[in-house]
Amino acid sequence: MAIIITDECINCGACEPECPNTAIYEGADEWRYGDGTSLKGDVVLPNGKAVNAEDAQEPISDEVYYIAPDKCTECMGFHEEPQCAAVCPVDCCVPDEDHVESEETLLAKQAFMHPED
Repeated sequence: MAIIITDECINCGACEPECPNTAIYEGADEWRYGDGTSLKGDVVLPNGKAVNAEDAQEPISDEVYYIAPDKCTECMGFHEEPQCAAVCPVDCCVPDEDHVESEETLLAKQAFMHPED
């Protein structure tokens, strides 16, 4: 499952540079599938959604940092635990019950965004 940043976030920004998928954005900032990934141009995501990786997506939160769930892999394939949760001083990076995914799905998403050359 993806990680979500709750409204207890104090906007310290500690989580943002820790994300290996560049899935964390400051509140009100647009995001892109291509940011920090190998995705370019028109792609079909593992969930079947067709997108252009360079197109700006609407912010998920206007007030606090947020995680784009389609890009979050809970750091699978990179780290033993979600790095955002490990560094958050107020423990507001928690599992998102609305985006439950298996380890296999998370690893497939990671491989899709970061294919080995």
